[in-house]
Amino acid sequence: MRLDINLATRPYEDARQFWIRWGSSLGVLGLATIILVFAALSGWYNARLDRQKINDLRSKIVERDKEKKDAEAMLNRAENRSVRDRSQYLNALITRKAFSWTRALQDLERVMPSRLHVVSIKPELNEDNQLALKMVVAGDSRDQALELVKRMEESQSFRQTEIASETQSSQERGDAVKFDISALYVPAHEPRNAR
Repeated sequence: MRLDINLATRPYEDARQFWIRWGSSLGVLGLATIILVFAALSGWYNARLDRQKINDLRSKIVERDKEKKDAEAMLNRAENRSVRDRSQYLNALITRKAFSWTRALQDLERVMPSRLHVVSIKPELNEDNQLALKMVVAGDSRDQALELVKRMEESQSFRQTEIASETQSSQERGDAVKFDISALYVPAHEPRNAR
């Protein structure tokens, strides 16, 4: 009878397979680490550039605010008040004159749902010198007015649209509900004709 006995102190291992498997895994992890470190450093650098741009813009804003305050202080002097009041009046007239009823009604016609119509419309300047439209619309149901508000908000010509009030009416004409709607009007600029 023959017995095979291994008298070696350490059994045989295939070290080459071990290093191929673990070495390649370690190489992939090292490469991923280098890529992540590079991404983090480039993100930090870009954030630093963005912070620098933000600080530059803030300093320009502060500078413009100071210029605005100085100009307002000069206009608020007693000797300049009449010129300031006249220029504000003329600017308001120019803004009102620039309002195009045709364009406003065309823009409104694009967003108006069926079975809803405008009863009255009144353009006016708000305290921020923006053109605000206050209008009364009438229709069969509240859903139509909500659809109008939704369409006005989605359009390029109207901002901050809201229903100010709602009244039920029992007129013979078929208008069951009237709505007071307010919105800021931002007319789109027409492209100039090329000659």
